[in-house]
Amino acid sequence: MTKKQKNWSNDVFKILKAANVRQVAYVPDAGHSSLIKMAIADNSIKPVLLTSEQEGVAVLSGAWLGGEAGTLLMQSSGVGNVINMLGMANECRFPLLMLVTMRGEWGEFNPWQVPMGQATESVLTAAGVIVHRVDDASEIAETVEAAAKLSFEGGRMVAVLIGQRVVGFKDWKK
Repeated sequence: MTKKQKNWSNDVFKILKAANVRQVAYVPDAGHSSLIKMAIADNSIKPVLLTSEQEGVAVLSGAWLGGEAGTLLMQSSGVGNVINMLGMANECRFPLLMLVTMRGEWGEFNPWQVPMGQATESVLTAAGVIVHRVDDASEIAETVEAAAKLSFEGGRMVAVLIGQRVVGFKDWKK
């Protein structure tokens, strides 16, 4: 993990705490590893390990009904798994904050990541999600703050797409 990535993760975690996020649902992902570790270490946040991303939509809808805000951490390759569940969240007007690390873009080595990486934004938009994309680490925290406000106070599904250039690419040859 680069210093730059760690810094934005720290800032985002502070934003989530300030937004009163109490549940963090996630599928393990290197791009979110710092956020996941912080959620696990924080006694005021319940980390929810998922077997598939769509479970996160259900978990966070239930959390909202129970009076708690939450966020879903996932990779762009998992966006295809949530599409059907987004219909339920949209129809029931559940706020849903998703932080999505992108794959299939800058420096991608895995061709399997490219199709969903290229389709993520349009697929989410078509499902009724408001999408904010960030390709500069210095803008991630303020974007997440705005997205959390729109989601939790405005009752909307909002996704922040964190560009692969920010997260960095994997190099399995080293």
